Amino acid sequence: MNLTAPYLPPEFARNAQLARGGPDAEPLVAFTDAPKTSLLVRATAFVFADPRSRALQEMIERVAPSEATILVTGETGTGKELIARHVHALSRRSGGKFVAINCGAFSETLIESELFGYEKGAYTGAVQGKAGWFETANGGTLFLDEIGDLPMPMQVKLLRVLQEREVVRLGSRQTVPIDVRLIAATNVDLAEAVRAGRFREDLYYRLQVIALPLLPLRERPGDVMPLTRHFVQVYAERLHLGEVSLSPEAELALRQYPWPGNIRELENVVHRALLVCRNGRVTPADLSLSPLMQAHVIAPAPPVYFAPAAPVSAPPPEPEPSAPVACESERFQAAWQALLDSGEQITFEALQLQLVVAAWESSERNQLRTARYLNISRNVLRTYLKKAGVLA
Repeated sequence: MNLTAPYLPPEFARNAQLARGGPDAEPLVAFTDAPKTSLLVRATAFVFADPRSRALQEMIERVAPSEATILVTGETGTGKELIARHVHALSRRSGGKFVAINCGAFSETLIESELFGYEKGAYTGAVQGKAGWFETANGGTLFLDEIGDLPMPMQVKLLRVLQEREVVRLGSRQTVPIDVRLIAATNVDLAEAVRAGRFREDLYYRLQVIALPLLPLRERPGDVMPLTRHFVQVYAERLHLGEVSLSPEAELALRQYPWPGNIRELENVVHRALLVCRNGRVTPADLSLSPLMQAHVIAPAPPVYFAPAAPVSAPPPEPEPSAPVACESERFQAAWQALLDSGEQITFEALQLQLVVAAWESSERNQLRTARYLNISRNVLRTYLKKAGVLA
């Protein structure tokens, strides 16, 4: 591996060619009908430029050939499914199917039939039997995203499947053997969920045979510009824009922005910038980065200079009491004033989304806590977060 340039695995380069319409390209993932454009683009953005990302890449290369269960942890939008696809591509199961399921997308009554399948007549409307996702992924890899949202009764059944390597369809007493490698992912602290009684401890240890923690984009700044250049190249070709460049001011803004939505937000920002920029030149105004988020960027500390030590002739004076720290409302008022002073157009919906995202960040990205804090339901919260681009 060339350590002086960002690393893009060849199998994801093939998907990049597919995303750009290469005539000879074939999709890496066999289990797909019509993947969304944004997913295809993001699935090729496996860029390793930051030293911490390269360390993760080395870990993946060591554990991928094994059959061990893997737990990928990280914030929403950091690329957990991307990591799972990369593990699958480097494993001995790469010729099999990769099936990705979001556990939070199904109701508690539906998740069992989706995972394990059902027989004809198992419930009203079941006119024929259907294989579950475990059977569908047989011989390949099953990726369970948002595993922390799995209801407790389903956690018990999942644990048994992992132990016995067999499933029982809903409405049946026959066991079906399976040969599936499981990769789970979550954006919540499962250890804390275990302590709170929301997640089974035995399932937690069964899943975390190998843990792959994925850092948020703000903690691996070396990946920001390589990812940006990748998205610029892909979207420029799709939009038939020719050569596109970033102004130095735009690059500085991208480097300093905290990226609460991680890679997903970066992709959306680049896509929009290329749609509105003029003459193939992206400026800070084209990026439309949120002033409320930019207000949270911490300025670098000024250099400290040490003067020669003076002779001690008197006891040092008592330190003056420090000024009280500005309360949260004052900081919000300052950020709000900065937005007003910027002269940008303000929409009520955008302010709603920013408020929800800010509350989500201050609640450590815990959806239940955020919903209680804003006095809205969790489903309404998820709708706002999806509109803001921080949830898939």
